[in-house]
Parts: sequence; C-alpha cells; structure tokens
Amino acid sequence: MKILIAGFQHETNTFAPTKASYESFVQGEGFPPMVRGADVLGLRDVNVPIGGFIKVMQAHGRELRPVIWAGASASAHVTTDAFERIGGEIIAAVEQGGFDAIYLDLHGAMVTEQHDDGEGELLERVRRIVGDRMPVVVSLDLHANVTARMFAHASALVAYRTYPHVDMAETGERAARILEDLMWEQRPLHRAMRRVPFLIPVNGMCTLVEPARGMVGMLADLETRPVVSVSFAPGFPAADFPECGPTIWAYSFEEEVAERAADALLAKIVGEESRWEVPFLAPDEAALEAIRLSASASRPVIIADTQDNPGVGGDSNTMGMVRALLRNGATDAAVGVIWDAEAAAAAHRAGVGARIALRLGGRSGVEGDSPLEALFEVEHLSDGRFRFDGPMLNGMEGELGPVACLRVEGVRIAVSSVKMQVFDRNLFRVAGIEPERMKILVNKSSVHFRADFEAIAEAILVAKAPGPMAADPADLPWERLDPAMRVRPLGPSFSELSPVAG
Repeated sequence: MKILIAGFQHETNTFAPTKASYESFVQGEGFPPMVRGADVLGLRDVNVPIGGFIKVMQAHGRELRPVIWAGASASAHVTTDAFERIGGEIIAAVEQGGFDAIYLDLHGAMVTEQHDDGEGELLERVRRIVGDRMPVVVSLDLHANVTARMFAHASALVAYRTYPHVDMAETGERAARILEDLMWEQRPLHRAMRRVPFLIPVNGMCTLVEPARGMVGMLADLETRPVVSVSFAPGFPAADFPECGPTIWAYSFEEEVAERAADALLAKIVGEESRWEVPFLAPDEAALEAIRLSASASRPVIIADTQDNPGVGGDSNTMGMVRALLRNGATDAAVGVIWDAEAAAAAHRAGVGARIALRLGGRSGVEGDSPLEALFEVEHLSDGRFRFDGPMLNGMEGELGPVACLRVEGVRIAVSSVKMQVFDRNLFRVAGIEPERMKILVNKSSVHFRADFEAIAEAILVAKAPGPMAADPADLPWERLDPAMRVRPLGPSFSELSPVAG
C-alpha cells in the first residue's frame, strides 16, 4: 500500500487582529517549521498527528509519499497566498497519482480570506481528483469546527481527545488504524454526526477536569467493535460562519451502531449543559487572589491570561495583567511571553544591567489595552533558542528570536521576537526566569500550559483581561453564526440576540 501524506494546520479566529501569512507557516510559530518531501518523515518522533501516523505505517511496512507539513499559530484568516501555495503543493502531488490512499493531518478550524471552510475546500479539491472510492483519512484538532463538506469528502475523520493536546501523535496512530480497516474491509464506513446546540468557552474544554474529562472517558468506553471510531470536537468558538460549533460523530461498518453511539454522546453533553459554563476573574481580582494565595505557598500561583492567548488568535502583547500586578504591588511575579520584537531589540542594544524607557506591548487595538510606558531593567538576554521538554512538543527545538527579560518593580517580563503560546516552562527559562522560583506566573495561554505547569502550580486562576479572544463566546460580535446556536451554555440563541440572524 502506497499512501500520500501531508499536513496543513491552522486555527482561525476571525475576530483576531493578525492574519496568517505564508511566512507564518514557514516559521511554525510554536508548531514545527514547514518541511517538505522526505523531511516530513523527520516528524516521526514529534508529538504531532502525522508523527504517530508515520510510526504506525512504517511499522506495517507501508510506503509513504510525503508532500508537505505546515502549521502556524492561531490568528485571523489564512491569506489566500498561503492557502493556495501550501494547498496547491498538496493538490499537485495528488494530481501526479501513484498511491492507494491519502492521509491528511489537518486542524479543522481553518478560515481563509476566501473560504469559510479551508479544510472542506481542500478536501473537495482532493476528492475531485481521486474519485469516490479512494480512502482519504483525516486527523483533526479537538477544536475543529467540523463541516458538512469535511464529512462529505473524507472517508473518516478522527479528532484529538485531550486538551492540553498531549495525544496528537496518538490521534495519528488512530487514523492509521482506521485507514488499515478501510483498506482491509474494502467498503465504506457508516457515519453518524450530531451538532451540539451551544458554544463552549475554550477554558471549559480542558480534559483534565469535568465535564470534558467525562466525555473523553465515554469516548473510550464506546470505541469497541463494532464501533470503529468516535470523536467529539468541542469546536473553536471564534470563527464567524454558520457551521462554527461543537460536533460529535461515530463510524461503524454497521449503520445502526454508529447512530446509537452518536446519540449516547449527544445525550450526555446536552444533559450536562450547565456544567460547561466557566467562571472568570477580572484582572485585579486575579492579581489580588494570586498575591493572597502566594503569601503562604511554596509553589507559584499561575494566572491564565486567556483572552490574549496566541494559541487562539491573540498577539500575546496585551498589558492588562501586567498593569494589574503592578497596581496591586505583586512581587516575585513573571509574565510570559510578550511578543514585542522592537522592545527585545532595544534591550539587546542596551545590554544586561541597562535601564531603558520603553512603550512595551499594548498593540492589540482592543479597548482597554495600550502600551506600558515605564523604565525597565534588562536582566537577561538570549538568542531565543530552546528545546521543548514539556509533554506537548517534547524533544522539538523552538526559536523565539532575540529574547529579553525586562524587570519593572516586582514583575519580570519575558519578551520575545516571535509569537508563541506558553505551553512549556522553557519559554520562561530561555528568558532567564526559573518558573518554579516565582510566586506568581502569568501565562499567555488558556489551557495548554497545564500540561507542563500544573505539576508546579499552587493554584490556577483564569483572568479575563482585555484581549482579542473573548473567553466567553457570548461576548463576541457574531454576524453569521447559525441562528439556532446558543452563544454559551444555557445562554440565548444567536437569533434571540441578533436582528441579523432573525
């Protein structure tokens, strides 16, 4: 069996300030940098879906035809240039033929400048070339907004089951086993799909805690023969198009079996709707509570600055939580990572020990955010190169460009030249900050940081400081959402809120 493999990952926040250019994918921005051809096989031992797929198929002696793998940090729309260049390489390889099946490592929440459903568009182009019979198996992120086109053109879709995403490679392994089933059975899988009628806040999707943990357990219980695969994608609640939202689906070679599995999962989540709500703290509330808890703690109190998470479309440079820490007299606090290449360059010109006046960050354009004007001490400088030692991208090399640790009063700020979510402690260490020694850590992240930071945390607080990614999806200025979709758990439907929807 010869299998064409490729990957193209992006999570699109249509309300975010910055688009994903071709260069974003070349760089990776927290994903592995773009690779082509045989170099794709070098992802075999990286915790990304294509890595797990490669490992299984090589063990089975399958011949792999790698094309390209590219991912970029969440942001606004993928530019047409980036979509057509990367997608075009995949389509050109498909047109050449000479393979028996296709595996694609996609995200499931890509919106481009021209297409609401980037993955559906790509899959439709693929299917137009290969016809209806060829197996096309796709792995998806847990945050996928799964569409009718994606279901129509993929033979099978399989989603991550963990958030933080520690099972990305494992999801690729599951996709490989489904592809083997399809090749062995030589008949199509029956699919049952259900849409969940309410949007879920990103922070509520963490599978380390209930109710998401219970959903993952049910998926594992249901996935026994004759059920081939079950998935639950809570969705990415920041893409303004009609198919945004959570989905559940099941596959079996027996139609009724798939229907029963999907119905059982939908009944569970709808029956527990109230448990999916999330409490948030205002910036000053979070700072004061962190100061109170840290006074008698031996480990750091961690604040998730969730609305400026670059993993969901923020630019990682809002100053709301920094100001709250300073206003309330926090000490031994560290904030990371602020994306401000100009500030990092100024620190490198000045040198360690210098005191420099800067207007740091604050470029989101969000109401309530502005640059922090202060005199900063340059405490540490580095080239920004590091290795991921945490669970998510363990063993992969990372690069933040020139990095500086800037201190103002009792707050240390890690400043980078490349945007990246804080899901590994080494993003602080590359700035000379030992996270375990801090009383308070502010992470530009929503949930992924928990994979590496939960073990050292005295407590974890979630702050709702001004930022481009609304933690509560009901706060977003929706225009094109499905009219029947409730904008939060137990909340009103979009049609009840908007005359446009009505």
